[in-house]
Amino acid sequence: MRKSSGLLCLFVVGLMVQVSGGAQASIPNDLHPQPRKINVASTGIRTEIRVASANARFDLWVKSFRKKALAKGISPTVYDRAFDGVSYNSKVIKKDRNQSEFTKQIWEYLDTATSDTRVRNGKIALGKYRKRLKQIEKKYGVDAKIVLAIWGLESAYGTRMGDIPIIESLSTLAYDGRRQKFFEGQLLAALTIIQDGDIAPKNMTGSWAGAMGHTQFIPTSYLSFAQDFKQDGKRDIWSKDPTDALASTAYYLAKNGWTKGQPWGMEVKLPPNFNYASSSARVTKSVAAWRALGVTKINGKPVPDYGKSSILLPAGSKGAAFIIFENFHVIESYNTADAYVIAVGHLGDRIMGGSEFKASWPRGEKALSFKQKKQMQRLLKRRGFKTKKIDGIVGPNTIAAIRGYQSLVGLTPDGYATTDLLKRLKKKN
Repeated sequence: MRKSSGLLCLFVVGLMVQVSGGAQASIPNDLHPQPRKINVASTGIRTEIRVASANARFDLWVKSFRKKALAKGISPTVYDRAFDGVSYNSKVIKKDRNQSEFTKQIWEYLDTATSDTRVRNGKIALGKYRKRLKQIEKKYGVDAKIVLAIWGLESAYGTRMGDIPIIESLSTLAYDGRRQKFFEGQLLAALTIIQDGDIAPKNMTGSWAGAMGHTQFIPTSYLSFAQDFKQDGKRDIWSKDPTDALASTAYYLAKNGWTKGQPWGMEVKLPPNFNYASSSARVTKSVAAWRALGVTKINGKPVPDYGKSSILLPAGSKGAAFIIFENFHVIESYNTADAYVIAVGHLGDRIMGGSEFKASWPRGEKALSFKQKKQMQRLLKRRGFKTKKIDGIVGPNTIAAIRGYQSLVGLTPDGYATTDLLKRLKKKN
């Protein structure tokens, strides 16, 4: 069964991928916001009012949060040192507000995530760290190619780990309040890491969302899973040497149930009469059962038996089809987007000499915007199909609702959200 003891990459949108890409290395810091001037015209007289800086309110929040941190065991000295020079970062809030709007179709994401350049750089990294990767694989039982692929996706093999001070990004997000409880927890964890002596505040940098190091751990995951594989007294996921970060990732996957020797999945060929209603991660069968239904490897050979499995159609009936195994869900604990998991598995396979996917993608299909996805959910709900939330996330519930509607109107029930489907819902509504 899938586990969810921690999430490392924070923002995903169903099958349409919101690519957070781990680090956001080039975001400038807005350290000293200035008072704004506002024009007021209600009286017909042009007037200027000086508005207090948001930074002043943030400073008050920092002082208030200090009491909470000290109550949780953070020393006054550590807290004051960690917050020295920290200010409200408006660029972090801008990223947080806009992240839901940036979506890609899976093939667009894979074009970048598993590009020839990333594969080539992965092979170079494998050559350089082969011995370490083998040692890590032996200790934790997690395939080296998966650890290597996560490294490649999260920070481009250590070249884009993010340069925003973690205390600044997390305190800004906690102060902002949209996900206050979550980010306060991450901030307390980050302060604990500093107090433990693993890293100095000035060197604790990462993405705008607080993910850190070569494989972009959030602070709570660091505390639970980070490893001192080099045995030098520190769990160092930030240094040029990626050993501790790679070992930490392997340990994370192992603790989330990794099965040694089992693949994440593989591309398959479906029979002409395939029941698309059964293409869901929620529908599991034995490999023998899928074989009996006519499912084969993409080359027509029998699918190897790696245990209970599901059929996944990330781009509907017109795109590539995959059979996925339990290890797919283990990678999913790192990032819940199907496209991310497929990218990790495929990149790892290609680094080790595997071929590109054989099936084509419906590249003419335009991605639905966040607003359009919410509109689709509303229209489905009005027709009696349960999506639970109207959140713009095309997850399992929305996919099931789409399948139900497709079956009702005589369409292939592949659960794929398209612009044509939205147009049909609008016309029939």
